[in-house]
Amino acid sequence: MTTQGSSPRGTNLDPWYDSYADRTAGLSASEVRALFAVASRPEVVSLAGGMPFVSALPPELVSGALERVMRDRGPVALQYGSGQGTPEIREHILRVMSSEGIRGTVDNVVVTTGSQQALDLVSRLFLNPGDIVLAEAPSYVGAIGVFRSYQAEVAHVAMDEDGMIPAALSETIARLQAQGRSIKLLYLIPNFHNPAGVTLSWERRLEIIEIAKANHILILEDNPYGLLHFGQPAPHAMRSVEEDGIVYLGSFSKTFAPGFRVGWALAPHAIREKLVLANESAILSPSSFAQSVITEYLNEADWKGQIDTFRGYYKDRRDAMLTALDDFLPETIWTVPNGGFFIWLTLPENLDSKSMLPRAVKELVAYTPGTAFYADGGGRNNIRLSFCYPSPEFIREGIRRLSTVVNGELDLLKTFSQTGPLAQHAEHGVMNPPANLS
Repeated sequence: MTTQGSSPRGTNLDPWYDSYADRTAGLSASEVRALFAVASRPEVVSLAGGMPFVSALPPELVSGALERVMRDRGPVALQYGSGQGTPEIREHILRVMSSEGIRGTVDNVVVTTGSQQALDLVSRLFLNPGDIVLAEAPSYVGAIGVFRSYQAEVAHVAMDEDGMIPAALSETIARLQAQGRSIKLLYLIPNFHNPAGVTLSWERRLEIIEIAKANHILILEDNPYGLLHFGQPAPHAMRSVEEDGIVYLGSFSKTFAPGFRVGWALAPHAIREKLVLANESAILSPSSFAQSVITEYLNEADWKGQIDTFRGYYKDRRDAMLTALDDFLPETIWTVPNGGFFIWLTLPENLDSKSMLPRAVKELVAYTPGTAFYADGGGRNNIRLSFCYPSPEFIREGIRRLSTVVNGELDLLKTFSQTGPLAQHAEHGVMNPPANLS
């Protein structure tokens, strides 16, 4: 029985509502994941999800690796393994990272279930409720979700076409420190950024490292796209010049296949020890089978040549999207990535990409609203466009359909400006949000 003014425990939808831990308040549905059901419909051109084009991976490379694993070491591959990962795959990971200037030891590599789990483990080790994580504006939606799940707050730092702005980083740190806030992590995606598509310049990498060191802030360098450049490689990794203050995250999801869920963290020795313990606590051990298959693939296949093949596919798709944007949406602004999967589109100021999305789905095109990539409500007139999966022809058709939506919203805007206050028509997506990359 409840007293007057109180509410019954639980809700009609969830009888355990009042029993959850406080930290579950930070769990929320990803706007990207929420789009998958719509985007998977065959009639919809999806420019939303960052799904690798795995069809470019010859099936015999995978089936051959699977057969050899089961033939030569099946009982081991199907068994529990080390919480740190097999020595063989960690040796391969060192060779992969060496192409970006990174030196390390097998001992300091920890294999994880995708780099997403590495993000979670580092967050578990460092974040207390109320701690601050600094991140680019915008930033990866999956990282924002992890930080929130540990009850940390994300403070965005402005970026431009050369990545995070060091002066803005210093100003943000000084402001938060003056408030007595605890800044634990600086999260960066320096190469072919998700979602912005830009690359952090070498000069800024060095500046940011010095700023973080001076303020005793650990850098999380997340680099899933670094090998997928379209000509000019990205600068060497930040971890190549600083070992003690950086945890480097990598993944085979973009350069091989995401279904195997194998990523890694390269960490300073003391952090590595705690990462292994946290990994064992969470999952006992990463998949021995998945590690064995990737090890066999790296042993026998021309994996560097396969990455070149992926680059060719993604460059063609990027070029198709840039041409289509120029043809159909010249009134918008977009980034021009030199690698990776994404273009960041800026709409005219008075448009709201999230409010536009239902209309876009009716036009059979899907995208990810910019608000998904901000913890503070920013990005209302931005869109992340993914060019990695659809064919060039579908990309062009998707941009054409998107232009129909954008131009329809602009026509509504003109009509509303002539007939009454815009605020009366917010349901049409006209909101007056801020508009920029930062």
